[in-house]
Amino acid sequence: MRTRQPTTSALENQRIPVRAKLAAAWTSFMFLYVYVDILALFKPGAIDDIEAGVVWEFNISQTLLTAFLVLMAIPILMVVLSMTLPARANRITNLTVASVQVPFAAFNAVGESWTYFYGLGVALEVIVLALILRYAWTWPRTTPSATMATSPDRETVRAQQQA
Repeated sequence: MRTRQPTTSALENQRIPVRAKLAAAWTSFMFLYVYVDILALFKPGAIDDIEAGVVWEFNISQTLLTAFLVLMAIPILMVVLSMTLPARANRITNLTVASVQVPFAAFNAVGESWTYFYGLGVALEVIVLALILRYAWTWPRTTPSATMATSPDRETVRAQQQA
């Protein structure tokens, strides 16, 4: 009698499109960004300061909350833009926005007494931003010969249309 042996075939490793990698990375960045802010509310005195009308050193105002919304909208919009922009514009936009986000991420740790918490938050955000920069920087290119081989030239298309 034979015992059934499990098959040991390799798992399929499908290539993930750059757009999907970028959108996933921006989504991860957005969650880190939000959760660092949400978890910071558990610091002793944070809620008392908010009730007193102060966040960090700033008085809570419509202008401040609008600025926070704009800053939060950037990674949110990058999820959509990473999936919809044409490749060249997508690459340039991701390189630019991720580069600008690095100093903003670091700013969150400036002057904070909870260095482990904010340090870890900033480190994780910068790691994800570095991945975004890497994915955008190493975006695969098509070679002219490959493009020519797969797409008919204008004369061939015209000849087919006239026939």
